[in-house]
Amino acid sequence: MEVLGLGDPAAAPPGTQVRTWARGSMAARGLRALALPFRARGRVLLTLDPDVVPTALLAARLRRRRLVADVHEDYVALLADRSWTGPLRGVYQRLAGWCIAASGRADLTAVADDHVPPGAAACRDRLVVRNLPDPHLLPEPQEVPERPPLRALYVGDVRTSRGLRRMIEAIGAAPGWSLDVVGPVAADDADWLHARLLAADVEGRVRMHGRMPPRAAWAVGAGASVGMLLADDTPAFRDAVPTKLYEYLATGLAVLTTPLPRVVPFVRDQGTGAVVEDAAAAAAQLTDWAADPDALRAVRLTAASYAAASLREASPWDALATRISALL
Repeated sequence: MEVLGLGDPAAAPPGTQVRTWARGSMAARGLRALALPFRARGRVLLTLDPDVVPTALLAARLRRRRLVADVHEDYVALLADRSWTGPLRGVYQRLAGWCIAASGRADLTAVADDHVPPGAAACRDRLVVRNLPDPHLLPEPQEVPERPPLRALYVGDVRTSRGLRRMIEAIGAAPGWSLDVVGPVAADDADWLHARLLAADVEGRVRMHGRMPPRAAWAVGAGASVGMLLADDTPAFRDAVPTKLYEYLATGLAVLTTPLPRVVPFVRDQGTGAVVEDAAAAAAQLTDWAADPDALRAVRLTAASYAAASLREASPWDALATRISALL
């Protein structure tokens, strides 16, 4: 398998041929989108970014390749909370919508959920592949100690809309707790975060790890008790089930989440965590768990049991791999 993209080649899956480029500017991204499908040597092209799809369609036709378009988010909705789009947000959303529509012309369009466009009627062949975690990249759930450590974890994009400020404020108001944050920090939040971490109420209790490969990221999470999912109720999150929810459950963490409609049934109804409205409520829940470790332990055991029954035996990637093999 050949991988063309960004990042560190050393972090690539074993057995792959990897070529990477610097992230660069928006102009550089546009040039990559034009060039990469023609550089790929495989008989099946698999795109992960919508801006690559139009050129990939052309490359597949001219070079007699097959094309699989992976649409793992509703990008038009996602752009609604990206401040970098500025006054051109509408333009970016129209371009994203055009690229997503073009994804339906691929030989196979893999979407992350039923609600993610393009719909079945707009696709030649559509397959729903939920963003469940790959168990091989996650540590096995550890035995839950009698007194779970007062340590929380967040893995993912680090920005306000994903709950950054709520997490920090909650930790500041919950004595005894610490927080590990794994992921790249959005430019708009960097100055605020730098200043906030110097404040006395959180100093030394929040550890920022930056972007890490999956195995290393979840190794950081070993020994945590709570997974943070304090995202805003944005159009992109309202209809989605974030991958990190599955990852937290699969590693036996109690989930602390805002009331996202599709997350609540996994957490409140299944008893795998707690649903909170804001940072103050999150701090109160952390304080309650610190005062009643038996309650936190019970929630973690429920999460681990749910994961063992529902997540770790599932393999959503097998269906996709089978369909790609058929295209070959």
